[in-house]
Amino acid sequence: MHQGSSLSVEEPKDFMLSPNGMFSSGFFAVGENAYSFAVWYSEPYGQTRNATVVWMANRDQPVNGKGSKFSLLHNGNLALNDADESHVWSTNTVSLSSSVLLFLDNTGNLVLRQTESTGVVLWQSFDFPTDTLLPQQVFTRHAKLVSSRSKTNKSSGFYTLFFDNDNILRLLYDGPEVSGLYWPDPWLASWNAGRSTYNNSRVAVMDTLGNFSSSDDLHFLTSDYGKVVQRRLTMDNDGNIRVYSRRHGGEKWSITWQAKARPCNIHGICGPNSLCSYHQNSGIECSCLPGYKWKNVADWSSGCEPKFSMLCNKTVSRFLYISNVELYGYDYAIMTNFTLNQCQELCLQLCNCKGIQYTYVFESGTYTCYPKLQLRNAYRTPYFNADLYLKLPANSSYSYEGSTEQHGLDCSSSRTIQLERAYDMGHESRYIKFLFWFVGGVGGIEVFCIFVICLFLVKTSGQKYSGVDGRVYNLSMNGFRKFSYSELKQATKGFRQEIGRGAGGVVYKGVLLDQRVVAVKRLKDANQGEEEFLAEVSSIGRLNHMNLIEMWGYCAERKHRLLVYEYMENGSLAQNIKSNALDWTKRFDIALGTARGLAYIHEECLECILHCDVKPQNILLDSNYHPKVADFGMSKLIMRNRNDTSTYSNISRIRGTRGYVAPEWVFNLSITSKVDVYSYGMVVLEMVTGKSVTKDVDATDNGVENLHLSMVAWLKEKDKNGSGCVSEILDPTVEGGYDEGKMKALARVALQCVKEEKDKRPTMSQVVEILQKSSRENDHQ
Repeated sequence: MHQGSSLSVEEPKDFMLSPNGMFSSGFFAVGENAYSFAVWYSEPYGQTRNATVVWMANRDQPVNGKGSKFSLLHNGNLALNDADESHVWSTNTVSLSSSVLLFLDNTGNLVLRQTESTGVVLWQSFDFPTDTLLPQQVFTRHAKLVSSRSKTNKSSGFYTLFFDNDNILRLLYDGPEVSGLYWPDPWLASWNAGRSTYNNSRVAVMDTLGNFSSSDDLHFLTSDYGKVVQRRLTMDNDGNIRVYSRRHGGEKWSITWQAKARPCNIHGICGPNSLCSYHQNSGIECSCLPGYKWKNVADWSSGCEPKFSMLCNKTVSRFLYISNVELYGYDYAIMTNFTLNQCQELCLQLCNCKGIQYTYVFESGTYTCYPKLQLRNAYRTPYFNADLYLKLPANSSYSYEGSTEQHGLDCSSSRTIQLERAYDMGHESRYIKFLFWFVGGVGGIEVFCIFVICLFLVKTSGQKYSGVDGRVYNLSMNGFRKFSYSELKQATKGFRQEIGRGAGGVVYKGVLLDQRVVAVKRLKDANQGEEEFLAEVSSIGRLNHMNLIEMWGYCAERKHRLLVYEYMENGSLAQNIKSNALDWTKRFDIALGTARGLAYIHEECLECILHCDVKPQNILLDSNYHPKVADFGMSKLIMRNRNDTSTYSNISRIRGTRGYVAPEWVFNLSITSKVDVYSYGMVVLEMVTGKSVTKDVDATDNGVENLHLSMVAWLKEKDKNGSGCVSEILDPTVEGGYDEGKMKALARVALQCVKEEKDKRPTMSQVVEILQKSSRENDHQ
């Protein structure tokens, strides 16, 4: 684009294309008769339908669909003019050169440059990001990423990624009423969060291979690190930063890294006086606390208001107990070594006290009291060691029976909003009503409405696929689909190349028609009818975590039951555990990643999914040896009693592999997620010590049990000797140095996981916290 030229909003062909065809730039429709000048991924070239926008010039002030122009003026200034020729946006650049050029390069950067020998860059979009950071785009102290209001409303939202004055890269919620930092965890000192304040350069960048590095010592690799694919780091409208990857335009974006594993930990995700919960089917859900009602049923972020009037008289108040609730911030004070009666008495004396959070502190063996002046950032999780006592009128009948009042969002109030603009046309002032923009409304109406409801709409309005039997099935928009048996037979060349085998079935390598390499598992023992099988497999297919193997589809045709997974280049942990390719750093990372995957299926899903067969063969490794738990849904697929609505209460037959099964199976005790914790502990012991729990043992005798019990006893004896025992514990065949602190943490976590009494074992989320803490502490020593 040369000086004196312009692009018109009325000409669909007026757009710029990067030399490699990956990016396009031009007018992008953000609503009805509302346009922003933007850069987006071309999919297909030049078209904007469902395109992924990575930069916008005028995101908060869209222009008219008629008469608006984007111009490179003769003085070197870029200007966006609305229909009345008013300046909506400008670069404010000036150049005396007659050879100024605007072009879109292969990285997605819109560059204004003098093309003569100096090649001076006058302006570039990479210096002014909106909500997305592209590979090689340097993020500085002068930049920030600001989320959109919703998935359809591209205007500036409430969440910001920026470098703080202490040189730390942070996430901020800046809502209509309150604001607060929430990442890194605000209660952690910077060094405990793995960050450094001593580098004031304040720069960060993600390279083309998926390696992100920041001057505050924040470093991470995407789960597909090393692959040359399209990537973007986006500040999403739900307050989470995520890295998305895909191989080519038109393919579904996959999440390969995210900052917050638990969405309800994000501040402002639900408004005041409400409780956040996460469900795999519908995503985030907000519900009012007992005694409260929605302020706006179409906007969860507005929160709830009391149904009662609280008098400042402690004799007319009572407390309602709700277990395992976290409410961050807004404390009257932090009162240590307080009894519950003392804590409640203090709240009753404070007219503006809404309730108390009461928690046991393991380090001191005492209780701490947190009187709450506001009830914000509340979420309930079974492993959080604190309880909420909600202050209510004494004569009220409000109760809590395991779940608060949930309410579907009412989107009927969403409407197209017509903006009024004052234009001076032909020297005559008149008001022209135009610009119908941001479908679904601007403001808070859509902040969470579209984000949550779209997940439901995807299920009911997806594409259709007709199987070989003529029946029609819905396809989800994320690419999860139904395959025919003939397709998979052709992809695997008649199920010729076997790459794995287990109790649940045999796994074959295959190549789909779109050239994707897949792993196809033929189930041996899936006795459900087709409808029940489809309900179960679609539930598993919606799970999304960087440490869980991704399911791409299934086959349910006559007697055939097959599952289609992504293919993992380095096979299983069992195939690599004796290989020097797994040094001690990789082994620690594999243990941590596996724990994260198991914690997700145990605690972050709508219903707890037990694995029931955690072993090295079911931990797969990608090209960079990052772990992904496989077969995490097999227990869900083949163990549910068709006549029983409780998923695991009626399990009687032992599942799993001898040597890794928990004592509960043997003694016919109730089966909980702690059986997976036990198996995980045995896997970690095997990685650390090199002692196999199944090698050279006849499955018909008790050799497995004797061997693994003797290994645990041996390790406990070594642990008593203090820190000097680490070198004796570690597998001597593994080459290279090791971090003594990390290895001690791994061994001790494993010992805790294999305790005979299940109640003494930690949860998988607690395992994650222990290993993460050890990693941070030892990396900064």
